[in-house]
Amino acid sequence: MTTLFISDLHLTSCRPRVTDRFIRFIREEASIADALYVLGDLFDFWIGDDDNSDFSKLIQYELKKLTELGVPCFFIQGNRDFLLGKHFLKHTGMQLLEDETVIDLYGCQVLIMHGDTLCIHDEEYLEYRKKVRKPWLKWMFTHIPLYIRRIIATKIQSNLKKHKENKPLDVMDVTLSEVEKVLNFHSVNLMIHGHTHNPGIHELNTEQGNRIRIVLGDWYTQGSVLAYTEHGYELQVRPFNEK
Repeated sequence: MTTLFISDLHLTSCRPRVTDRFIRFIREEASIADALYVLGDLFDFWIGDDDNSDFSKLIQYELKKLTELGVPCFFIQGNRDFLLGKHFLKHTGMQLLEDETVIDLYGCQVLIMHGDTLCIHDEEYLEYRKKVRKPWLKWMFTHIPLYIRRIIATKIQSNLKKHKENKPLDVMDVTLSEVEKVLNFHSVNLMIHGHTHNPGIHELNTEQGNRIRIVLGDWYTQGSVLAYTEHGYELQVRPFNEK
């Protein structure tokens, strides 16, 4: 059996190829897995659990079918879907985890997270993250009429894209000293995260010994999946259908 990890799908009705590939993944692979972990940014921008669009209903329906099969499905909020809340979880059967969570994978203690808090040189983003996650601001935003939220979300997405284009790559990547600090805090030697969109398996030589950091890729040009079994792990890709 296999435990699967994905992140940074950035699902949106504007990218049907990604949605189609995700649904295939859920039906054909996740349905026979030990568990599925979604490490943030499942959606390109989640405007609230009251989103009643056909697209939102479709994704929730597929996830609900998965959990009804008895496959545990866990979720960590990303920087694009931190408004995903208890109603979505209830409708899908998914379980929300803390931003930094240690899990047992076939006898190995592993830290999982979205990964944005590891990018400590991206001070502008971290300040933005601190502001938008204030409980009172989240409450206020989710009580704005839905059609206005969609307009605001489109504007925010455009701004985020412009800011990202103007930032050096090293600023948007993780800071290795922060990675080591977080690993030390949780007393683990293996970390899995997303956010940076730079998939890879990295070895870290530290005073505490050799450690591993696995980075999940995004789902822009192909799917990125980490398959983890009791015998090891493999970072895999899932091609999209050409249309």
